[in-house]
Amino acid sequence: MSLRYPVLLTLNAIALGGFVAHRLARAADVEVEPTLTYMLLVGLVAARLTYVLRWHDQYSGLPLSILNIRDGGWEPAAGVVAAALFGLLRAHRQAGLRKPVLAAAFTTGTVLLLGGIATFLVTSSAARLPPLTLSSLEGRSVSLADFAGKPTVVNLWATWCPPCRREMPALQRAQAANPDVNIVFVNQGEDARTIAAFLDRQGLALRNVLVDPQNSVGAALGHSGLPTTLFFDANGRLADTRIGELSQATFTQRLASLRAVSPPKR
Repeated sequence: MSLRYPVLLTLNAIALGGFVAHRLARAADVEVEPTLTYMLLVGLVAARLTYVLRWHDQYSGLPLSILNIRDGGWEPAAGVVAAALFGLLRAHRQAGLRKPVLAAAFTTGTVLLLGGIATFLVTSSAARLPPLTLSSLEGRSVSLADFAGKPTVVNLWATWCPPCRREMPALQRAQAANPDVNIVFVNQGEDARTIAAFLDRQGLALRNVLVDPQNSVGAALGHSGLPTTLFFDANGRLADTRIGELSQATFTQRLASLRAVSPPKR
C-alpha cells in the first residue's frame, strides 16, 4: 500500500529535522539521539491529546476511539511546540544541545507548514464534482452533478475494505445529524446485490448509496485507494480530501471546515 501524502510529509519533516540536528550535534560534539527520540514521543502525544481536547464532544461518547490514531486526528503545531519545549528543557544543562534541538523543531515545523500550504494550493485549483451518472441501489439513475447546490461529501468505499467498514457507523450518524449536507456513498467495483447484502448484515441505513462497478468516480477524481472521502463546496469545487479512515471527530472537523468555505451556489 502506498504511503498517504500526510504520512509521507510528516515522516519526511521528522527525518529532515533529525538530519539537521545530527549535523549540528556532531559539530558541537554532543549526543542528540536520545533527546530527539523523546521529543518525537512527546510531540506525538501532545498533537493527539490537543486534537482530542479540541473535539472532546465527539470522542466523549466513544472514548476508545481516542486510541484509534488511524483517523488522522492530530494538531501538528501543538506537537512541534511541545517537542521544542521538551527538548529545550532537556538541553537546559547542556548548552551544546540547544542549537540542534531548536533546529530540529524549526525544520520539522517549516516542512509541515510548507507542505500544508502546497496541499491547500493544489486542492483549491483541483477537481469539481464530476458530471457522472450512476445507479442507486434501487436502480434509479443519479447524476453526481445534481448534488451541487449544497456542500457534498463523496465517500469512495467497498464492502471488502476494513477501514471502510470501521468508519461506516460514524458516517451514518453524520448523515443523520447533518441534513444540510449531501453525504454520498459511492461503492467502487461491486454490484448492487453485494452492497445491499452488506448494509443489511451490518444494520446500516444509509441514504445516497450509489453503485460504481467500473470505478469511474475514483478514476475521474484520481483516487484508487479506499476509503477516500472528498469534500465539495456548494458550487461543486473540491475543498478537502481525506485518504484513509475517518472517525466521528475527524469527519466533524472537516465538515466544519467545509461549511466555512462553502458559499451558496451562484
